[in-house]
Amino acid sequence: MNQTKMKDRQFLGMTRETFFKKYGIIFILLLMVGIMLVVSPTFRTYNNVLSIMQSVAVNGCLALGMVFVITAGGIDLSIGSQLALTSVVIGCAFAANAPIPVAIIASIAMCTAFGFINGLLVSRLKLFPFVVTLATQLVIRGAAYIISDGKASSITNKSFRTIGMGKVGDVIPVCIFIFLGLAVIAFILLHCTKFGRFVYAVGGNINAAIASGIKVKWVQTFTYAWMGACAGVAGIILTSRINAAQPNIGSGYETDAIAACVIGGTSFAGGISTIPGTIIGIIIIGVIYNGMNLLQVNSYYQMALKGILIILSVVLDNYLNKRRG
Repeated sequence: MNQTKMKDRQFLGMTRETFFKKYGIIFILLLMVGIMLVVSPTFRTYNNVLSIMQSVAVNGCLALGMVFVITAGGIDLSIGSQLALTSVVIGCAFAANAPIPVAIIASIAMCTAFGFINGLLVSRLKLFPFVVTLATQLVIRGAAYIISDGKASSITNKSFRTIGMGKVGDVIPVCIFIFLGLAVIAFILLHCTKFGRFVYAVGGNINAAIASGIKVKWVQTFTYAWMGACAGVAGIILTSRINAAQPNIGSGYETDAIAACVIGGTSFAGGISTIPGTIIGIIIIGVIYNGMNLLQVNSYYQMALKGILIILSVVLDNYLNKRRG
């Protein structure tokens, strides 16, 4: 009798509960896309799809860094300010007639350095990640304003604009290929390397990780450094899109990255995440925001909905953690 019930509850070799935990988010995405295709004919146009793809590229790069930090048991609130710092550094590099590769390397190196500092403060001084990154958020934003003297400047290098606005074969944006390339690297790092296994171990049970000989402090530090590098890449794409170096950009981007990770199955408790889930999560965020814009939802309501999404994601995460326990 029990075996019969178990068979009835199985689908594709898994229980229904396991199946929907693993693949339910895909059905949610398909349902959202289906609804938008019906209620808004504009949703299916090429220009709109292009807009979603470009938005996903920036937020997706941030989420691919944030997933490492959260999986290891941390959080990073400074990434919005790192976008601004990247923009300012690129502007200064071009003002000094530096070539594009130099501007790109300098901006990514700067953000990686700040990420490394975040990691050192969290891992070496045992400070709370929330407090540390909240403070460095202000430091980095202040540095961006100091470097730029609080002024925005246009970027005259036309080739640089190709990064954010160019297309391959006049169809797929260049920034999508950058995002996908970063996703491949993130997937290999998290799912196919010893470092990735250490990240899961540290986030899952830090005491057990220490007992097993894992260098926990360095694992935590390098997750923040990776987050900084991803923020640098996202900042390059965003700066290329707006074609200007601005010290005031990036506000609120950290919430989108966090929401994408949690919606994609990353646990705030640490130790649980997947790169494919994170990618689907950021696409869902992109579709939601795009849909609200097409339906002319007031921006104030959009901001409130963003907060509600994060709350619901945390509630779901807590529920699933209890079920696992």
